[in-house]
Amino acid sequence: MPKSELTCDDILKELHAKQYRPIYYLMGEESYYIDLIADYIIDNVLTETEKEFNLTVMYGADVDIATVINAAKRYPMMSEHQVIVVKEAQAIRNMEELTYYLQKPLRSTILVLCHKHGSLDRRKKLAVEIEKTGVLFESKKIRESQLPGFITSYLKCKQVDIEPKASAMLAEFVGADLSRLVGELDKLILTLKPGQNRITPEQIERNIGISKDYNNFELRSALVEKDVLKANRIVKYFTENPKSNPLQMTLSLLFGFYSNLMLAYYAPEKSERGISAFLGLKSPWQAREYLNAMHRYSGVKTMQIIGEIRYADAKSKGVGNSSLSDAEILRELVFKILH
Repeated sequence: MPKSELTCDDILKELHAKQYRPIYYLMGEESYYIDLIADYIIDNVLTETEKEFNLTVMYGADVDIATVINAAKRYPMMSEHQVIVVKEAQAIRNMEELTYYLQKPLRSTILVLCHKHGSLDRRKKLAVEIEKTGVLFESKKIRESQLPGFITSYLKCKQVDIEPKASAMLAEFVGADLSRLVGELDKLILTLKPGQNRITPEQIERNIGISKDYNNFELRSALVEKDVLKANRIVKYFTENPKSNPLQMTLSLLFGFYSNLMLAYYAPEKSERGISAFLGLKSPWQAREYLNAMHRYSGVKTMQIIGEIRYADAKSKGVGNSSLSDAEILRELVFKILH
């Protein structure tokens, strides 16, 4: 596998096997994986005694590239390795000068550069030199549709299971902020009683404050089933609890679902497996919901709904709307989707 294609799991497996590289350039929009790798190196490469003399943590805004290179050229004290971690590396000027160090890096140094919310140009010489010598890892944002799969995988590593509805509730409430999502999952794990290893919707309702019956997941389900009574009950709850159920979040989630539903009509194979593969879904029950919706909404109606959601979003931001409240906008939208 080319170095540029190494996944977070690949890198962690290498580190666990004590296969260290002279440089790890960790970049990208998703902070979670950058922190995960950097923290693993900080916590596990050196013993607590070795860390006293051989662990250096710098911040890009406080140093220049010459300071980083000089530190990297030092030899470890009473240890096989020294670890240098540069956080906020995107703030360092003249980063290209690191190329000269990488042509003959010190093998006893493990240099970790954390470049968040951006990335190096892979065509430039620095990126080429990093890939020759070490790891150039890009941490990409995951799609909303991948969140339930991430939740299940994370909990599986902790030997904990989660009900699909609970996973969907959490994914829709937190969104694609993986660091926050992991924080919520860790809190839920701590609330499990001895002998209990399955997270339920009731547990999420108790500990995170999402209603198991009145949430965006249940609203979407009611719309898919064309359950008018249930949908209107949820809308009423949302209008009475606007801080817990902001309109923008609801519109974003509905837009994502109906946009994917539109794409599902173009899937070569109209089955759970076919739609899962086409939309990049991680679990069959998600595809089941799209199949169910395809039986109740035509392609033309779906296009109309997407237009109505866009229109509702514009009105919520004051475009062409002088008097409607968020509650009225949502009620009008749900009526138009169902009729």
